[in-house]
Amino acid sequence: MSSKIGVQNIAHTNGTVAATVASNGVVTFNNPPINVGLGMADQFRLTGTTNDGSNADVTSNIERIHTTGQGTLGTGMTESSGIFSFPLTGIYLVMFNVDFTIGGGENNAFCNLLVTTNNSSYTIIASANSGSQDGSHGASGTGMSLVNVTNTSNVKVKFSTTSMNSGSSLIGSQDHNRTTFTFIKLGG
Repeated sequence: MSSKIGVQNIAHTNGTVAATVASNGVVTFNNPPINVGLGMADQFRLTGTTNDGSNADVTSNIERIHTTGQGTLGTGMTESSGIFSFPLTGIYLVMFNVDFTIGGGENNAFCNLLVTTNNSSYTIIASANSGSQDGSHGASGTGMSLVNVTNTSNVKVKFSTTSMNSGSSLIGSQDHNRTTFTFIKLGG
């Protein structure tokens, strides 16, 4: 038989609240204020291959992972036309792994992580570079950055490709992870 105790606050007998337990199970200690445990973990993948030589924002063929054995922790991200919105304020680790086909005669391709803090203008904060001098080959790259989400209405991220010439594509799959976008709330 299992037992549980449900509380929203842990307090001293004098009434001073020492910690708060959120509905998602995250515990915040109030002096000093710190969160314990991961508040959220979510992953999306590209389900189809981008157009040949496309240099643009990744806006379609994106799905939350769903294959047997995969899962999400907490509320999760919201995605609309390639723009990812965060569920709560805090510090997030954003990681992306990209799988490219590099066309003959081309040396490399990039996927970039861009952030906005005003829900308008975006800035590149991380890049994943993939390639070599050989041409006509497959290649992969990984990028990551910590994102400080101070306002869930204004701070958002998206991904874009650059330096992709004819014969190069960003590869996706509906069945397993090839190109992925991972979000982990670390605290805050």
